[in-house]
Parts: sequence; C-alpha cells; structure tokens
Amino acid sequence: MSGEFREYLFPHDHPRLADVRGLDPYAYREHARTPGTFTGGLVEGWTPLYRNEFRGVTENGTLRDGLYPLTPAEPGEEAPVAAMVAAAEDLLAALSEADRARVCFAVDAVEWQTWANPEFMQFDTGLRLEFQPPEVREKALALVRASLSPEGFELAHAMMLINGFLGDVVDLPTVLGEWSYNIALYGTPDPRAPWGWQLYGHHCAVNCLVVEGRMALSPVFLGAEPDEIDAGPHAGLTGPFADRIELGTALMAALTDEQRRQATVYAQMVDPAMPEGRVHPGDERHLAGAFQDNRVIAAEGVRVVDLPEPARRLALQIAETAVRLLPAGPRAARMREIEAHLDETWFSWIGGSQPGDVFYYRLQSPVLIAELDHHCGVFLDYDTPKPFHIHTVLRTPHGNDYGRAWVRQWQERAGTA
Repeated sequence: MSGEFREYLFPHDHPRLADVRGLDPYAYREHARTPGTFTGGLVEGWTPLYRNEFRGVTENGTLRDGLYPLTPAEPGEEAPVAAMVAAAEDLLAALSEADRARVCFAVDAVEWQTWANPEFMQFDTGLRLEFQPPEVREKALALVRASLSPEGFELAHAMMLINGFLGDVVDLPTVLGEWSYNIALYGTPDPRAPWGWQLYGHHCAVNCLVVEGRMALSPVFLGAEPDEIDAGPHAGLTGPFADRIELGTALMAALTDEQRRQATVYAQMVDPAMPEGRVHPGDERHLAGAFQDNRVIAAEGVRVVDLPEPARRLALQIAETAVRLLPAGPRAARMREIEAHLDETWFSWIGGSQPGDVFYYRLQSPVLIAELDHHCGVFLDYDTPKPFHIHTVLRTPHGNDYGRAWVRQWQERAGTA
C-alpha cells in the first residue's frame, strides 16, 4: 500500500466536491447535464451514440463474417448456466412486479448500449442498487458471482468497494458508493436460449450473455481511483491492475529497440503529434469505451507474431488477464479464439515504458480489443496521469459485444430475426 493518492486530496470545501456534496444520483445527473461543465460536454457527446444501430467495433469499417459461429460449447468449456439461471430467478422473485418490469429487457434491446463508467448516471437502465433493500442487492451480487470466475468476481467487486472507499475519502457518499450501480436483465433466463445481465456504474461495467452453453463477456470496463484501500474495513484491498502493468512493461522490455519504436505510437501521454481529439476529455486515450460500439479503430504498432517469442508469450498473458473474469471453461474457449488470430494481433503503446512510468497500451485483433490507460484526476487533484488511477476496457470486435453475433444467429434459426 503506497497511500500516494492522499497527496492529491482536494480541500473539503473545494467547489469540485462542495458543489455536488449531498446530491442524490438523480439530482447529480441533472447537474452533470449542465451545459458548459466538464460532464455536460461528455453527456452531449455520448447521448446520440447509443441509439445508433449496433454493428460492432471494426478496424476498417467492414464487418467480417464467420468469426463467431454459434455452436454448442465444447465439453468442459460450458458456462455455469444452471447456476446463473437459478440466481437470476432468485433475484426476480425478490422484486415487486413493477421492479421486475423495470429490470427486464429484450435480449437485443438498445438499452444494452446505455452502460457507462463515469460516476454520473447518464441512463437509469434497470434498477439502481443503492435504492434497493439489502436482500435485492445481495441477490444481484449473487448473480454476478454465479456467472464469473471466483477471481473475476473478486476483481469486479473490488471496483465497487474502492468506489465506496473513494466516496468516504472525499466525503461524497451519495455520489460515490459501494452500491452506486445499475443492474438489468436481457432476455429470459434459460438453459439454452440467449439471455444475460448488465452491471454498470463508476469504474465497473460488465455485460454478460450466455447461449447454448457459450458465454460472451464484453464490453467490460474496470477502473479505480485510487487503486487501493488503505483504511477502513477493507484496508489492504488493491486494484486488479498490477499484473497488467507489469506484463505491459515486460513486453516492451522484450522488444528490440526498433520494435519498441514501432510499438510506440506516441512518446508522450499528451503528445504534440497527436491529431485533434486523440485524447478524449472522459476516455483520455481509450478508443473502445462507453458508447463506442461501432467505432472504427485502426490496428497500429507492431504485429505480435513478428516479435521475439518471450514478447509473444507476454502478449497472450495480457489477453488472459483481460478475459480472466470468464469462468474457466468459457475462458479456455475465448483464449483459443484469441490465439487463432495471433497473426492478426497488434500491440501499440503511448508514453514511457520504464517501471513507474504512466502509459497506455492496446492489444487488438479481429476478436479482441484490450486497453489499459493511466488517467488524470477526477475526484483527486492532479492534471497529469498518475500510476494509481487506471482504466481498462475489453471489447469483442466485429459484432460480438453483448453476444450480439450469437443472438442474431439464434434468432435466424428460430425465425425471429
């Protein structure tokens, strides 16, 4: 535990905190929409995007067919669907009829695309957990636990706990809380037909779909400011990013000087050579964040198969850390899918690459986008990226975010497309 973040606390009466202290999520949402504010600009830019017809992230604007054939899961690679169905039905049974109607959507509903990672609730999709009784909160968390790997659940839950810790540190418990998250269900829980769930809020967004024993887990956003809890009942908890950071710097160290130059798209986190808009006011260097479901993201940097064998192994380890929320069986299937496209996998870097440096990197292929970025302060006072504020994004390009490619195939077979 470093406690470094405590050097950057705003004064208690600073307007950044004082102006929103005491606001509930709905009042804060209206405040966040105010034109001319930092958050108002984000809302204005993001709001029109989510209603665009979903196609999927691509590298050149053209969708590739055949990347995600819907076949039953291989033996030993099945998702824990039975446990998920039981947990979902348990959650639904605890809700009133009105809340059941509020939490449930069609499996291909546009509301899938309303998730976001900022602290302000741009879209109130599903149920807001902080306003639910403890029984409902715990049953929602039980659904997440039943779906993810044990370590994956702990990682996602850690983001929620750290968010509550940040709220305590800056005295904004009504804006930043352990339960400041929305949950929604898509489709009807079923052993074979497609259905899933969504949990999202500040620094944690997970979208999960299962069909025919297969699991799609993306988009996923995990982040933390700070990436540790150094006091209180959860003291000692750290964010899940240390290995991703170490793997990134180790990969860069494993390259030749020329390969490192090729991988480094920009030498500085905010670089004069960057085109206008390359650093987004909310996403910073991330390209595949919230509301970017159809973005064209060109592959750049170095091709992984051209790298030394140690670097290739490290790239696959980065991919593994990105998909570790998946249970063991679906994770094995996902890694096989990723490895099959290793000759089309690219690695790119922005910033310094020495231990302790701040940086951004992206591992990208036709079936994977995994990003990591160090960010500037939001509720702590610093205007250059710091090692303790980290965002990560995971996408499944070419149309299988939200398992949508599989859903379409299922609907075509069922004659409901």
